Amino acid sequence: MTLQFFATTPKALEGILTDELRSLGITEFKATTAGVAFSSDLEMAYRVCLWSRVANRVLLVLSAFEVRSQDDLYRAVQEINWFEHFGAEDTFAVSFSSKNSTVINNSHFGALKVKDAIVDQMRAKFGVRPSINTERPNLRINVHLNGEKAELSLDLSGESLHRRGYRDVSIEAPMKENLAAAMLLRCGWTKMVAEGKSLLDPMCGSGTLLLEGAMIAADVAPALGRDYFGFLGWKKHDAECWQNLRRDAEWRKIVGMKKLPMIVGFDKNKNTVNTALAHVANAGFQGKIHIERRDICDAKPPESWEKGLVICNPPYGERLGDEAETALLYEQFGQTLKTNFVGWQAALIISNPELGFRLGIRSHKPITLFNGALECRLLRLTIEEKAFFIPKERTVEQRIEHVTEVTAKMNEVTESEYKTPVEPAPMFANRLQKNLKKLSKWAKQNNVFAYRVYDADLPEYAVAVDIYHCDDKTWVNVQEYEPPKSVDQHKADVRLAGLLAEIPSVLNVSKEQVLLKIRRKQRNTDQYEKQAESGIFHEINEGRCRLLVNFEDYLDTGIFLDHRPIRLQIQKEAKGKRFLNLFAYTGSATVHAAVGGATITTTIDMSNTYLQWAKNNLALNSTTGRHEFIQADCVEWLEKEAKNAARQYDLIFLDPPTFSNSKRMENVFDVQLDYIQLIQNSAKLLTKDGVLYFSTNFRKFKFDASLFEGLSITDITAQTIPEDFVRDMKIHYCWKIAKMSHDF
Repeated sequence: MTLQFFATTPKALEGILTDELRSLGITEFKATTAGVAFSSDLEMAYRVCLWSRVANRVLLVLSAFEVRSQDDLYRAVQEINWFEHFGAEDTFAVSFSSKNSTVINNSHFGALKVKDAIVDQMRAKFGVRPSINTERPNLRINVHLNGEKAELSLDLSGESLHRRGYRDVSIEAPMKENLAAAMLLRCGWTKMVAEGKSLLDPMCGSGTLLLEGAMIAADVAPALGRDYFGFLGWKKHDAECWQNLRRDAEWRKIVGMKKLPMIVGFDKNKNTVNTALAHVANAGFQGKIHIERRDICDAKPPESWEKGLVICNPPYGERLGDEAETALLYEQFGQTLKTNFVGWQAALIISNPELGFRLGIRSHKPITLFNGALECRLLRLTIEEKAFFIPKERTVEQRIEHVTEVTAKMNEVTESEYKTPVEPAPMFANRLQKNLKKLSKWAKQNNVFAYRVYDADLPEYAVAVDIYHCDDKTWVNVQEYEPPKSVDQHKADVRLAGLLAEIPSVLNVSKEQVLLKIRRKQRNTDQYEKQAESGIFHEINEGRCRLLVNFEDYLDTGIFLDHRPIRLQIQKEAKGKRFLNLFAYTGSATVHAAVGGATITTTIDMSNTYLQWAKNNLALNSTTGRHEFIQADCVEWLEKEAKNAARQYDLIFLDPPTFSNSKRMENVFDVQLDYIQLIQNSAKLLTKDGVLYFSTNFRKFKFDASLFEGLSITDITAQTIPEDFVRDMKIHYCWKIAKMSHDF
């Protein structure tokens, strides 16, 4: 019997998945974004679940229908005889996604509608209702709504197929197994295996790349070690067919394990090596994969090894805490490859092209991949002398010094006296003047004393310009988004100098009141690191609050201007309430809550420097109530407090960083991976009628409201983007979250 299926996969892996399906014998398929639709019998779908190395899920399509109203969804779900698929005593879960729909744009609400329809049908027939189990249900139901067209499917995989079954679930991997498999397949590892080539990961971490490489080499079905699939609790499951497929896979594994090539991993961290060894044993490759503790500088293959593939997932710049340290690691890696691996192929996945430049080895055309929501590049290198070069790059400090020098010369000498041509910036000046005319009027009407007047409006002038009216002066904070390496740095400096020369006349300030920062494209917390030691603070006013800012010592000034509306909203709602400020930075939201009449405020940040800044901010203002400041890792603090929920708050502000790798933190923080637990734990501290505001400035952030049971979630991003940031609506995202009661 021919059925319709859809196999999902991470974005950019559709081509590899198509090749897999073709190799398994599927002839009718159609690739689309993040997946491939195909037609086959049930046995072939089982085969995909067992053998696909890059798929996330395999969905059996039960129904397709139009949704022009909420009732349309309810009726369409009820038209299916659910007792054919599972019993009233079984458990189920619903995943709902919505795109371009004007009827249902909240995935949590959509999931509730589907659950209600199923539960109501079961209760009407049997007088009892099935239970919800979001972890490992007997049946997982998937509904995708695109515009008015909906597709309802059974999730045969049950949970994502990247979970092979060998990993310690308490350890968060830096990359998923199907991405690791995709890297290897993209690098031609299958062909290398046939030629007896070796595989080495010199920064192996928990061993993901090594194990995926070994499973490819030994012809091991990636899902053979799993004990849970979505079809195992399905009434129409063909157990005999599944067991036959497993027996065949077991036999292929026995044969394949006898012909494994040399597979080796190094890592400098003892605990990480122990974790990798445990995973190797769990996967059944003990004695087949060699792992030892060794620094990247000491990575060297014996002469007996067949030259093959060096592959790794090095730090992206978030895990070592220091840009210079990360750059040095890449330089050391590049030198190791040049010295010890000539004649080998190499591959690594990076998110920052500048770090790839540090290797000093020219790569083939990069391949775009996604590590979670993070867009990355797979670099493939042939280690040969003609590809080597010496990377040269100035530090941020050197660049600012050079721009300052150019600016000074432009101000002091004529173009004919200066050897480097001066590049005026009239287009920038005109746009800045136009923005100022509009925004200065808006700022005056709304008593706004610090605002953004320009934000890379013109691509060739990629800077942000912020105006601060304080201490009876106007200060201008200029942040340049550093140009890519393809742009000649001296030319970029001259252009930036010309831009800086225009600002004093347009904004009517002295050049001493214009301060420059270089904002690198980092995905870590460098903005919190000290840039200077001036210790000079200025006072600004914001909605009845007095706040301190610093223009010289840090990349950011101490206040995020785009959060002005949410701070004012917190002040408006805070009277008589208990307020919690998580990842508080300099505590500006706490000051607004206190000025608004909060009876209790709790301010938490890991940095003592910023907590002291927050205390100083609060001291400037006349407030009542009790105010508590706690130096702690917010993730750990929330996890601990959520266990007993002894603390309860009426108002919570949760604004975590995108990434954090502070040396005080035990683990790397990634908002896309960790937001679910953060919100769940924060919600446990909410009073019955409390409100949680969650915000993030991660531009590629994806929020899945369906993951949060019992919470009402509203996207309020549009209401929280101020007038001076409407040119860039992705400056942040914001949701209002509250508890709700709902009987499934």
